[in-house]
Amino acid sequence: MTPIEQQVWDALTAVIDPELGISIVDLGLIYEVEVDDQGCCSIKMSLTTPGCPLSSFLQNDIERAAKKVPAIRDARVQLVWYPVWSITRMSSKARRQLGIGGSLHDQQNR
Repeated sequence: MTPIEQQVWDALTAVIDPELGISIVDLGLIYEVEVDDQGCCSIKMSLTTPGCPLSSFLQNDIERAAKKVPAIRDARVQLVWYPVWSITRMSSKARRQLGIGGSLHDQQNR
């Protein structure tokens, strides 16, 4: 990961899922960040469910957050559905915030 890509990841932590009140990065919704030599940023993300009514809201917030990084002149979000999002993508911080206890192995086998 380049330093600029890390700056974008850091900027994306400020984007909060409005339903859960948790960073989209901590939720594991961001899959990939790439920045080319011209400052164009491509962000691959997923949603917890395909029919999420907030997808365009989140996409706009993500693009705005990425563009706050000085080296980024343009940002585009691409929704991807593979790999399928699951609770295992969430950070331990997000799991704690949601009150999800126990091991991930236990949760996957419920």
